[in-house]
Amino acid sequence: MTYGPARALPGEQIQITTNPDTEPFWEAAKNHRLTACQCAACGHFRMPPSPYCPECQSAEKRWPTLPGTGTVFSYAICNKNPKTGEDYVYVPIVVDLDEAPGTRLNANVTGCDAEDVTIGMKVTVDWTPIQDGWVLPNFRKA
Repeated sequence: MTYGPARALPGEQIQITTNPDTEPFWEAAKNHRLTACQCAACGHFRMPPSPYCPECQSAEKRWPTLPGTGTVFSYAICNKNPKTGEDYVYVPIVVDLDEAPGTRLNANVTGCDAEDVTIGMKVTVDWTPIQDGWVLPNFRKA
C-alpha cells in the first residue's frame, strides 16, 4: 500500500499540560532546544521526567541541551486523524535520543513517505507550534 508523505499532526489540535517535573522540557522546546531530564547526582537520564532518579533516588536534576538527533526505535503508520477522523497520514515514532543513553521520546516523523520509515532510521528534531504558545518536538528523516 502507498500512503504518501508522512505529516505531523496539526498543531492547533494538540494541547499539553505541564507540571513542575515536565515544565523545563516544554520551556526549552519553546526555544527550539531539545533536552531531557538528567540526574545531577549520578547522570542517569529519565524520560518522562520524575521527581526522583530511579537509579539513586536523588531529587537533583539538570536539563542538558541535546543535539536533536536520534534513531527510530519503533513506529506505526496511521491514516486517520485521531481527533477528526479525516484521512490524514502520520507516523508516530519512538526515538532513541543521541547523547542521552536509554532516553526515548514519542513524536511524529516527517520528511519522507510513510512507507519509507524504518526501525533504525536516523532522524533530526523539527518543531511544530501547538496550542497555547507551546512547541512540540517532532522529527524528520535525517
